[in-house]
Amino acid sequence: MEIDEKNLLAAIDTRSLVDKVEMNLVDYFKKNALQPGDVIPKEVELASAMGVSRTVIRESLNRLKTMGMIESKKHKGTVITSPDISSLLQKSMIPHILDNSTLKDIFELRLILEIGIGDLIFRHITNQDLRELDEIVDQEPEFSEDILFDISHEIQFHSKLYSITKNETLKNFQKMLLPVFNYVYDSGLIHKPISNKRYVSHRGIVDVLKGGSPDEFRIAMRQHLENHFQRIMTLEQNKA
Repeated sequence: MEIDEKNLLAAIDTRSLVDKVEMNLVDYFKKNALQPGDVIPKEVELASAMGVSRTVIRESLNRLKTMGMIESKKHKGTVITSPDISSLLQKSMIPHILDNSTLKDIFELRLILEIGIGDLIFRHITNQDLRELDEIVDQEPEFSEDILFDISHEIQFHSKLYSITKNETLKNFQKMLLPVFNYVYDSGLIHKPISNKRYVSHRGIVDVLKGGSPDEFRIAMRQHLENHFQRIMTLEQNKA
C-alpha cells in the first residue's frame, strides 16, 4: 500500500515522541478509512513521512499491536485488525491498583447494564434457560430482609442472565468485571448500612422472566439492585 502523505499530520516535535507518533498513526488509519485486513505502509515509509527514526516508528507500532489494532502477516506485512475490546480492558482491570472511586464507577456500570439487558434476554430465553435459573435459585437461602447476596450465588445467577443475551461482547465484559466485583465485596465497599431494606429476589426475577415483559424485567431488576444503589449513595454522602 502506498502512503498518502497528505493524510498524515505534520512532522512532530520531540516531546513524548512515541506517543505523538502513535496518535499520528491512528489518525492516519481513520483518515484513510482503513479496515481489518488492509495493509499499512512499511516502517521506512512511515519514518520518512513523519520525520522520525524507524526505532520510534517500531515502538509506536508495537504499542498498536499490543492494543490489537494491527498485526504482522507473513508475506503480507502489517495489517489492520479488529481489536478485542474486552481483552484490552481486562489488561487494566487489576482491582488492587484501582482506587475506590473507579471501583464504585465500575460497580455502577454493572448495575446499569443489568437493568438494561431485559430485551435481549426475552428475545433469546428458552425453557431450558428457565429450568437452569430455577436450579440456581433453588440452591439459594430463604428470603431475609437482612440478606446481602452471597457472592457465589450472585455471580452464578447474573452470569446466567448475561449468557442468555447471546451477546458475546456483553458476556465477555461481565466475566472481565468479576474480579472487580469480588474486590468490592471483599473490601467492604458495599457492606454499608441501608435505611430501607427492600429488593426483588432472584426468584422474583425468574418469575418475571416466566410470565412478564422486558419492561417488567427492568422494573424488577432495578428493585432487585435497590440495596446496592443505596449503599453507593451512602458512600457518596459520606464523602460529601
